[in-house]
Amino acid sequence: RLYLKLPNIERLQFLAGQYVDILLADSRRRSFSLANPPHADECLELHVRQVPGGFFTDFVFNRMKDKALLRFQGPLGTFFLREDSPRPMLLIGGGTGFAPLKGILEHAFHVGLDRPLHLYWGARAKVDLYLDALPRRWAEEHPQFRYTPVLSEPQPDDHWTDRSGWVHEAVAHDYPDLSGYDVYMSGPPLMIAAAKPVFAAQGLPVEQLFYDSFEFASR
Repeated sequence: RLYLKLPNIERLQFLAGQYVDILLADSRRRSFSLANPPHADECLELHVRQVPGGFFTDFVFNRMKDKALLRFQGPLGTFFLREDSPRPMLLIGGGTGFAPLKGILEHAFHVGLDRPLHLYWGARAKVDLYLDALPRRWAEEHPQFRYTPVLSEPQPDDHWTDRSGWVHEAVAHDYPDLSGYDVYMSGPPLMIAAAKPVFAAQGLPVEQLFYDSFEFASR
């Protein structure tokens, strides 16, 4: 979790779920979703996965020092909470795709959204559910919220007894009729590409699907 502090007189106005572009040398950019909600904006929270050979993530994990200066552009993107919809929400995150969903959910709790909210978080192994205790706590504190973690490759040491397989298949199994839901997806492009035709076949209108595809930057 990388926290960026703006200058004391600055505040970034953004919608829950949007992202920023970190501006690097040679006009390169790296996009990261804002994991904090708009009302908790003293620091901007990013969730960074260490990618082997990654130009920026190698810097973050191995060379970045506290109080380093970063330039960024934002807020960006159309992936944000639609507060005026009356429909219950299904939120599906893959890996660090949890980040914008965290901001969306914390904002929903803050404004008192009383629609049913069901978060599915898909990862390979238990270690990849890097903030698993947080949505479990939300489920205890907010009666309208449910949390379902799904592992695609649980390890023997995980002693995993919850859901296994692909996260979009778990959603499709639990909700065979999606016509009355808003679906928010964020994570790897393969996850989103696999889910879209399945959800469409189960009645999800295209205007009720919102997604943010996390693509790794090319070298």
